Amino acid sequence: MNILISVLLKIELHYFYPFYLIMVFDKKAYREKNKEKIKEQNKEYYEKNKEKIKEKNKEFYENNKAYMKEYYQTEQGKKSYRISHWKGRGVISNDYDALYNQYINTSNCENCNVELTEDRYITPTTRCLDHEHTTGEFRNILCNMCNIKRG
Repeated sequence: MNILISVLLKIELHYFYPFYLIMVFDKKAYREKNKEKIKEQNKEYYEKNKEKIKEKNKEFYENNKAYMKEYYQTEQGKKSYRISHWKGRGVISNDYDALYNQYINTSNCENCNVELTEDRYITPTTRCLDHEHTTGEFRNILCNMCNIKRG
């Protein structure tokens, strides 16, 4: 219904404010419809401006080093880091928040039932998110030992 109203508003306002048509549209629907096009444009932009982007990122990191260190110690920071790590490893999910909650709330290995730990260094009982490497599909929450055995 909101889309219909906005379409009617666009048509009526078109005569008075021609630029209004450009400014008001359903951004989410546009992004979904043009996902590949946007991805290609972003890739091209990155390739053109790679050095500039890297320099800005480096400058941001240097200026915000203390804040970032503090942020990654918070629950939200840990969650953000963990989900980014999973995405980087190729884990695909429709709901990363639910996956993270399942990960955090699982206390025993789903394969061998050993109590899972969250250590600074990787140990045989460290909690791991197991996934299919070819498809990225989530399989189980396992201890590190079972995850290594499964491959």
